[in-house]
Amino acid sequence: MVEAQQAARFHPPVTVALTGASGAQYGLRLIEALVAADHEVWVMISKAAHLVIATETDVDLPARPERLAEALISRSGARPGQVRCFGREDWMAPVASGSGAPSSMVICPCSTGTLSAVATGASNNLIERAADVALKERRQLILVPREAPFSAIHLEHMLALTRIGAVILPAAPGFYHQPKTIDDLVDFIVARILNQLGIAHRLVPRWGET
Repeated sequence: MVEAQQAARFHPPVTVALTGASGAQYGLRLIEALVAADHEVWVMISKAAHLVIATETDVDLPARPERLAEALISRSGARPGQVRCFGREDWMAPVASGSGAPSSMVICPCSTGTLSAVATGASNNLIERAADVALKERRQLILVPREAPFSAIHLEHMLALTRIGAVILPAAPGFYHQPKTIDDLVDFIVARILNQLGIAHRLVPRWGET
């Protein structure tokens, strides 16, 4: 009853998974933006992503889901209960089943290993299973790969996922908004993700806006 009352205070949940590709800043910023937009955020961070976060940022995030949620709530300014975190084998999490609460899902950043697993329905951990659920339930799934160059294998997996309804949104920021900082480049990609989710924001003006 308490969890239901807390969830009712927020906009519908968005699932955010960070995997072991470079670009952890995109995923962390996305969580902040979703919190600011008053959405409930369900978070999964792979073991490899924890290593990337430690390498690319000065952010220290615990591995245990309960402590991770506390750290993300503190970092993002979220309200109690707004951020929920799940472990890699938490099969009782709502994202693990099609009968769980519906949620759009963003894998950001998305490693090519995760891309492959999702494209082939591997479901070896909760992130892969959650993506599989999103696809089979025809829910929104956005993958944000950051790799260069892409091999034919990567491109074939992207094409397969696009054909079954996923959105492939590479972490390739534009420059027409004349970015001044790295944060501006990060916000460009996060803004594109929010546009796909239909969530209003003020991170970057849309084309034609001032």
